[in-house]
Amino acid sequence: MNNKWASMLLASLCLGLLLTGCGKAPDSGENTAPVQAAKQDVRKLTFVLDWTPNTNHTGIYVAREKGYFKDAGLEVEIVQPPENGAEVLAASGKAQFAMSFQDSLAPAFSGDNPLPVTAVAGVIQHNTSGIISRRGEGMDRPKGLEGKKYATWDLPVEKATIKDVMEADGGDFDKVELIPSTVTDEVTALRTKSVDAIWIFYAWAGVKTELEGLETDYFAFADLDSVFDFYTPVIIANNTFLAEEPETARAFLDAVSRGYEFAIEHPQEAGEILCKAAPELDPDLVKASQEYLADKYQADAPQWGYIDQERWDAYYAWLNEKGLTETPIEAGTGCSNEYLP
Repeated sequence: MNNKWASMLLASLCLGLLLTGCGKAPDSGENTAPVQAAKQDVRKLTFVLDWTPNTNHTGIYVAREKGYFKDAGLEVEIVQPPENGAEVLAASGKAQFAMSFQDSLAPAFSGDNPLPVTAVAGVIQHNTSGIISRRGEGMDRPKGLEGKKYATWDLPVEKATIKDVMEADGGDFDKVELIPSTVTDEVTALRTKSVDAIWIFYAWAGVKTELEGLETDYFAFADLDSVFDFYTPVIIANNTFLAEEPETARAFLDAVSRGYEFAIEHPQEAGEILCKAAPELDPDLVKASQEYLADKYQADAPQWGYIDQERWDAYYAWLNEKGLTETPIEAGTGCSNEYLP
């Protein structure tokens, strides 16, 4: 999980230095034909990824490749995130949209200087993250982490989550051996026994273990407690942009919705589109991951992107209760379905 709590706290402190206006692209000056006039009306937008391209992002690339953005009068530049995170770039106005996570956004909505961003679409309807371990070593349930080596980012919310599910299962979090580590190759880390358990997103790392023939045990946080069924990832937007250009925001999300709907209906072709955009990716992993996500992007929601406000609020209420927010995050903060098609 690419959690950015520390960078988000820094971002909220330095945002004032970064704020800039974001206007429309300049006209080309060509007005001799309807097609040329249409070119003048193209709105250039910037979308910031949260990480390197992966199947969380497929709908964005499909929308670009299939011409859905063009149909909406948009030209969308997809960029990598800066070191201090995609959220700060969106908050500053240098990008209109970005990919983030509900848990990572908590610092953005807490404290004296909240970041001016709103989650406008849930990319995957339910949380697919959990703890993976080698098969048969007792870590198929939270209590089984006692006495085991867990790869930790050493983040308060992460450790509070592990502690919560362990205690609910009768376990003792203090008996876990915490190994500070950002694991980039889960298969190797588990095979070499450098760690015993890792927090992963199953759609990528879990699928990879299957492809490489590593037998594993896994438990998903959302299956243990509904409070952990938070939205991860989400698409966020700059608040000033939303206020000034709501129809542009709706046009963007309409195109993106079409992209994810295509990925749901045509996972293999969608995977090929992602690999075309990011040829460094393993095509077998991409295609297997797309098959895994095909029925999870929307799942039981009324439409792709829909955010359940009650579920959203429940997670932040838990963070508040555990003292993991600088100031309490009020119900109704930080998300909207208003811009979905």
